[in-house]
Amino acid sequence: MTETETRKLRRRDEGFPSLLAAIHDPPPALWVRGGAGAAGDAILSERAVAVVGARACSAYGRSVARSLGRDLAAAGLVVVSGMARGVDGEAHRGALEAAGVTVAVLGCGIDRDYPAAHAELARRICERGLVVSEYEPGVEPAPWRFPARNRIIAGLCEATVVVEARERSGALITADFALEEGREVLTVPGEITSALSAGTNALLRLGATPVTCSEDVLEAFGIEPNRLTDVGVAGVHRLLGESDALASADAVVVVAGMEGALASLVGGLTPAPVVAVPTSVGYGAALEGVTALLAMLSSCAAGLTVVGIDNGFGAASAVSRLFIARDRQAAAGR
Repeated sequence: MTETETRKLRRRDEGFPSLLAAIHDPPPALWVRGGAGAAGDAILSERAVAVVGARACSAYGRSVARSLGRDLAAAGLVVVSGMARGVDGEAHRGALEAAGVTVAVLGCGIDRDYPAAHAELARRICERGLVVSEYEPGVEPAPWRFPARNRIIAGLCEATVVVEARERSGALITADFALEEGREVLTVPGEITSALSAGTNALLRLGATPVTCSEDVLEAFGIEPNRLTDVGVAGVHRLLGESDALASADAVVVVAGMEGALASLVGGLTPAPVVAVPTSVGYGAALEGVTALLAMLSSCAAGLTVVGIDNGFGAASAVSRLFIARDRQAAAGR
């Protein structure tokens, strides 16, 4: 079966996800594509988190959605969203950046990529995850189908995270469905003067859990974050004081202005591979360092301890979260 071929998973079938079957109005069936055929349908029964929000989101919303998608997928959760523009698309992309698993739920026929601009994103999702819909091939997108689609997003997940939402955002419908089913709802606080924060801040007033970092979401799942030591070196004496962490590390990333000298010093304290990333290149270019480190770690066992060393502003933590190995994904052979 190719990534573009579809299959039908009926509610009476053994592989139909139990969380979705338990909602008030479950779909009679799900149409599915991707996931390397029927064996990939098991993805729908794995622990999952929905990350949803505004289509016309801010640059901040895009960044947060992508970061959450990346970190939560790296922790072994399936990231579920609606493949819409804005927050949804960024959450999917973040999960893919972490080599994680993500599921897109459509509000149209399973054979359609909606929006059409996300056809390439849908292809990438199918390589590592699934695209699903309750609508059979040939069904056109319609405004009323998307709120109905949102109950499936919430129904597949133990928790829903709302990143940005206006007062009448569709993301709030997803949150309402989650609340009705007794599922956890979390939200990212926003600026009180921004219309894009009206919905999320309203959820906070109603008792939603605030999200200030990915660890807040992992805590809701009872998952401890991947082991990460952010040394934040202020001098050689501080570095030497962290020698135990370095000695037990599987990998080290050095982010500093004098990265070459510091990397040489670190290399003498640990047998682990060391990658140096200069602060001057910025976060985007630092991904090249991540790629290099991934190549070195490709044959290593899962469950790695990554030590990030920087000059005090936390860049090492941000970079090293991208390449912490996932025990769960390795065990599943993905």
